[in-house]
Amino acid sequence: MSFTLATWNINSVRLREALVVKLLGEEAPDVLCLQECKSPVDKIPLEGFRALGYEHIVARGQKGYNGVAILSKIPMVDAGGEDYAALGHARHVAAKLANGVLIHNFYVPAGGDEPDREKNEKFGQKLDYLTQMRDAFHAEAPQKAILVGDLNIAPREDDVWDHKKLLKIVSHTPVEVEHLAQVQEAGNWVDVTRQDIPTGKLYSWWSYRAKDWDAADKGRRLDHIWATGDISSAAHASRVLRAARGWEKPSDHAPVFASFDL
Repeated sequence: MSFTLATWNINSVRLREALVVKLLGEEAPDVLCLQECKSPVDKIPLEGFRALGYEHIVARGQKGYNGVAILSKIPMVDAGGEDYAALGHARHVAAKLANGVLIHNFYVPAGGDEPDREKNEKFGQKLDYLTQMRDAFHAEAPQKAILVGDLNIAPREDDVWDHKKLLKIVSHTPVEVEHLAQVQEAGNWVDVTRQDIPTGKLYSWWSYRAKDWDAADKGRRLDHIWATGDISSAAHASRVLRAARGWEKPSDHAPVFASFDL
């Protein structure tokens, strides 16, 4: 079975419903994982998605904040959602596809502005969240699984526009990168995007603050697609749909894609 999966921090699924419909209509991934939906589950606008063939959904919602959802053309069942670090946030949902593949969709906390857990509670929450992700994958090794989402960390030097300038900026600090590496190691996860695109600058997020985000190109790769080692070789065709960042009233994130032949 072959399928294409995309992950996208939509920054309000209700506000940007038209952009989701545009993506589904033009790119037609079999599975779309959304983060930062900012909506209770019963308020997610499903009618337009279902009209395009996305009849299956699992989600965890929250009014005005967070929220994750998986839309699929492929039948799937809800496989739960964890509240890591006990934040009371809708940041994780999992689903098992009809082909047996388990998909984890994460929205890791951003971590605030100050990379010091003593001065910034949000940064501590981010590190704790990652630690509990690591421990969960240590406790039960995932198999035939894909992990996607806005992980809010750009781990490699070529995942940011300027490595040295961002070393003390939340999302690229050494402590965050190390925590993410521990999560990856614990689950035997393979970074599918970098497996396919091993070298070169690659971003999925550009700040709203830039007057011309495209020309400035001060991006970061915060959005990821991983697969467990037993299926990572089946992944291919990874790409970032950079053009979506330039759509009308866009999210500050661009969708990331990968295909799997399983």
